[in-house]
Amino acid sequence: MASWKDKLNGDPVAWLLEPDESQPAIRYYTLRDILGRDENDKEVIAAKADIMASGPVPVILAAQQPEGYWDKPGDSSGPKYRGTEWSLAFMAQLGADGADSRVRAGCEILLSQCIASNGGLSWNGTPSGFEQCMAGIMGAALIDFGWLNDQRLQTAMEWLAQTITGEGVADASNRDTNRRYYKSKNSAPLFVCSMNGHLPCAWGAVNAMIALSKVPPARRTRNMQAAIKLGVDFLLSHDPAVADYPFGMGNKPSSSWFKFGYPIGYITDVLQNLEVMAAFGQAENPKLANALDLVISKQDQQGRWLLEHTYNGKTWVDIEKKGQPSMWVTLRALRVLKAAYPEKG
Repeated sequence: MASWKDKLNGDPVAWLLEPDESQPAIRYYTLRDILGRDENDKEVIAAKADIMASGPVPVILAAQQPEGYWDKPGDSSGPKYRGTEWSLAFMAQLGADGADSRVRAGCEILLSQCIASNGGLSWNGTPSGFEQCMAGIMGAALIDFGWLNDQRLQTAMEWLAQTITGEGVADASNRDTNRRYYKSKNSAPLFVCSMNGHLPCAWGAVNAMIALSKVPPARRTRNMQAAIKLGVDFLLSHDPAVADYPFGMGNKPSSSWFKFGYPIGYITDVLQNLEVMAAFGQAENPKLANALDLVISKQDQQGRWLLEHTYNGKTWVDIEKKGQPSMWVTLRALRVLKAAYPEKG
């Protein structure tokens, strides 16, 4: 059986390992995830330290207010892609150190402002503001930053799982409790959302599953385990290469599924769907063959992938250039291919 290296048109690893002050995290993740170096390796330690010294993370931190929030107090979400929750989410994806006092201050503000009275992570801190996609994005960042021992986050992750399984969550018509679905947001079990015409939303599923994948297996509750099974089954119920999941608008899947980018917000792509599957040990599942072929087909002759989707111009700092070879997308692709086509022996 061919290994992941045999799927490449060229070897991009040397390119990813080049010291680059504009994207220092690439070298760290390549050493760790592609070459398999240990976290205690001297080069890995040095590469990780560089993330906080140059590139996008220091720029985002420079925009932080002394009190710990971004943009304005009391509103963690806005403006979109520059508020506290987005600044933290993007920094997590860019490899920021969760032990940094500035990052921790931001996380504390997020947890104090965005935990609703029912325990869920909500974009505005109210039960009706809960969205599985945003709860997943925030939850994933907080876990990456080392907050899983915080009871508030544990409760929030359990609520995320319950909204998927339906366990202990009342119908949207039940106004006697805040532990219910809301017609204006997630309105029923699985991933049913009003913003997707009250149909299961695959974008929400991918984001929720990313967060749940970051909970160590030994710490997953019964509801989390059930939610993960439901999520994996749902995402595998359609061919990810086609991405014809239920959609409430238009007559075909969003074209954004097929545009790979970084960092990642609400909008997910085929590659992130594969990343979720890999995280749950499904990378070699035959149902993913077409999606893997799609990823392989999008590389250039040097074994690099382009940046096709970007939030540049909307965030505190631009990440690479649209239409150009992307270190981040290439790294993402290599991780998936390495999981799907492991080297034997």
